[in-house]
Amino acid sequence: MGNGLSDRRAVLPCLPSFQALHIVILGLDCAGKTTVLYRLRFNEFVNTVPTKGFNTERVRVPLLGSGGHRCRSASVACHFWDVGGQEKLRPLWRSYTRRADGLVFVVDSVDAERMEEAKTELHKITRLHDNLGVPVLVLANKQDLRAALPLAEVERLLALGELGTHTHTPWHLQPACAIIGEGLQEGLERLHAMIVKRRKMLRQQKKKR
Repeated sequence: MGNGLSDRRAVLPCLPSFQALHIVILGLDCAGKTTVLYRLRFNEFVNTVPTKGFNTERVRVPLLGSGGHRCRSASVACHFWDVGGQEKLRPLWRSYTRRADGLVFVVDSVDAERMEEAKTELHKITRLHDNLGVPVLVLANKQDLRAALPLAEVERLLALGELGTHTHTPWHLQPACAIIGEGLQEGLERLHAMIVKRRKMLRQQKKKR
């Protein structure tokens, strides 16, 4: 896995594609993007190879119902696009993020040397006109490892505070371990909440015009 199209339409047999949220998973190569995608799709660890193009999956993500329990009836359909993170592929990111409802930016919490590079790419993609204000979930992956940077340091190195200041981008930083799926559910729920809030705001702005 990790190369080309992997779209299993049977996952949502009765749901038209336009009802699914368009979520794009980005990040540097080897950050764990494809591991995140297939953990969400299969709820298990899947060995992957570097993505040379993109992978796509439709997944119904459960949301917490009353009492804090996951309930299939309280869920959201998401169409995830996992795009390769090699430097030569990054100019293609903007083609996938057009009309995106939300972005998931995955960073390797252990790779401190590439945090500056990750910061550059994150800020570059959020400053594109089509992406202004699109909610971003930053997954600090590999937080289970001893050498992982603490969240406060990840936030500082990525200059996440500047996202809200310069591009009015709502964001959430979530500690995660893609291999076992830790943090993914919580992160996606926060992303969903930001998407819903933004849609409501856009509707209100439209009514005022």
